[in-house]
Amino acid sequence: MKTVVRTCVAVLGGVALGFGAALAQPAGDAQTDIVLRNTITGEAMTLADGKPGGRDTEAVKTFLKTGKNIYIDDRSCLRNGESLFLTSCSGCHGHLAEGKVGPGLNDNYWTYPLNTSDVGLFSTIWGGANGMMGPHNEDVNPDEILQIIAWVRHLYTGPVKDAAWLSPEQAKNYHPFKEGETFSKTEPGRCKPLEN
Repeated sequence: MKTVVRTCVAVLGGVALGFGAALAQPAGDAQTDIVLRNTITGEAMTLADGKPGGRDTEAVKTFLKTGKNIYIDDRSCLRNGESLFLTSCSGCHGHLAEGKVGPGLNDNYWTYPLNTSDVGLFSTIWGGANGMMGPHNEDVNPDEILQIIAWVRHLYTGPVKDAAWLSPEQAKNYHPFKEGETFSKTEPGRCKPLEN
């Protein structure tokens, strides 16, 4: 009987470990760089489908190579990210990402813990998740998602120590959004103003 129990525990443990590995956002090898995985199923995703454009920018290339979002503290990208977020996300997540029908995104509680990384949050936006969070790859292109992520990270109100997406230098200089803060259309940086 002990052998059967041990075998069952070993098999179930192996299944659980395998399932956890499927949901992880593993680093790829030198050829594949990062792997984007569906937040729920763990299946690998491609950027081949979805809204055209926004795949050949410096930011997207850097992100796909390193998993880092170079827009995080670029004010010109925050300006665009705010606009994109208000159009595509605020209906469910609230104007300040405080949560409405969808969960809040501005504190240190994450419905999907992988969203503490930019790769995880990108994957959730691109491929969708549970409930009403469908894929947004037809609404926004990869570069626009990086701008949205920059805005969501800017709205963060939790402890800086929990902001895994910030570099040590960014964490030292981090100042969360203050209501009423605005960004000029002529804000210098990597992101051109969005076209209406």
